[in-house]
Amino acid sequence: MARSSTSKDAQDLFHSLRSAYLATPKNLKIIDLYVCFAVITALIQVAYMALVGSFPFNSFLSGVLSCIGTAVLAVCLRIQVNKENKEFKDLAPERAFADFVLCNLVLHLVIINFLG
Repeated sequence: MARSSTSKDAQDLFHSLRSAYLATPKNLKIIDLYVCFAVITALIQVAYMALVGSFPFNSFLSGVLSCIGTAVLAVCLRIQVNKENKEFKDLAPERAFADFVLCNLVLHLVIINFLG
């Protein structure tokens, strides 16, 4: 009996999350897709390293840190661009995107420097 109630609660939760996400603006969904792509790319690199080996370990670390760093910066961009977030209401979306691009440039310069 409790199992049926738990399954119904999980279904209700899933449907409420899905309906709330459908109301999300398109630009935030694109950023979410980019974050998912970066995380999946990092997971593929980790799986490849586990299967094949990690001979050029600096290359592996650079690739994974680049993906994870880009995902973190994209999440920061999503927080700043979200209209419902009251902390960044005075920040223009163009300024948030410029910050994202500049921070990505610095991140990737550090990654390239780490490669040697």
